Amino acid sequence: MSPPSLLDLVDSYLDLRRRLGFDTEGPRWYLRSFARYADRIGHAGPITIALAVGWALSSAAGQPARAERRLGPVRTFARHCAAIDPATEIPPPGLFGRLPRRRSPHIYSDREIAALLRACGGLQPRGGLRSATYKALFSLLAATGLRLSDALRLERRDVDLASGLLTVRESKFHKSRLVPLHPTVTEGLSRYAAHRDAFRRAPRFGRFFQTDRTSVLGRAAVEKTFARLRGQLGWTDSGRARRPRIHDLRHYPDRRIIPRLTLVPGCVRRGRAADAG
Repeated sequence: MSPPSLLDLVDSYLDLRRRLGFDTEGPRWYLRSFARYADRIGHAGPITIALAVGWALSSAAGQPARAERRLGPVRTFARHCAAIDPATEIPPPGLFGRLPRRRSPHIYSDREIAALLRACGGLQPRGGLRSATYKALFSLLAATGLRLSDALRLERRDVDLASGLLTVRESKFHKSRLVPLHPTVTEGLSRYAAHRDAFRRAPRFGRFFQTDRTSVLGRAAVEKTFARLRGQLGWTDSGRARRPRIHDLRHYPDRRIIPRLTLVPGCVRRGRAADAG
């Protein structure tokens, strides 16, 4: 009986990791690419450092940081294989140097949050649903720390305004969870939902956040709209840790005073109302 191919070993490893509750979406692409590369060059036998390095450089020539990142999943896979075949070589960390440190997130101030929500009020079309949707969406991200992808996937059934609970389904590592909402957030979402449902052109089904024309608000559209608002506000990386991003709304500080935002149209901070447009 011939030994299993490297691709078979990769699939068995990914299946094991998945059953143990690990995220396999990212590693799957890298590891299957690694296995196909080994087949293409005619490699036989256990994993070697030379094989791993050759694959890492095959699409990252001249980019040491990218090659080092590519090696990460292969290194973990090789450790797994070494328990089965002691001849397996495990690529050591730092073969291509240290990975650059991730830049610190931008920490939004109350003034910046208020300015962002005011800017949402100017979104076209005038009198449409888009303005209210973006106000509610950005406010919810700042108030709860949800990832943008999680917020955009919320279905109407996932937002229990009577109980003040969000159900976030199949989030990172394919886990679902309940997110309790502060009464001010529930109130704001209730106002948004009523406004959305009264809007005659809004779809009557699907996702919680909608616009005039679509029942599915896409990430690319949100990123593009945020970039336009950021430009209007003149937000750059000058004087900041980095240029503000949507993801940085998760780091809005002092969550012990959670969550402060009433979403539409204002925000509540330390028990005081602050106009947010």
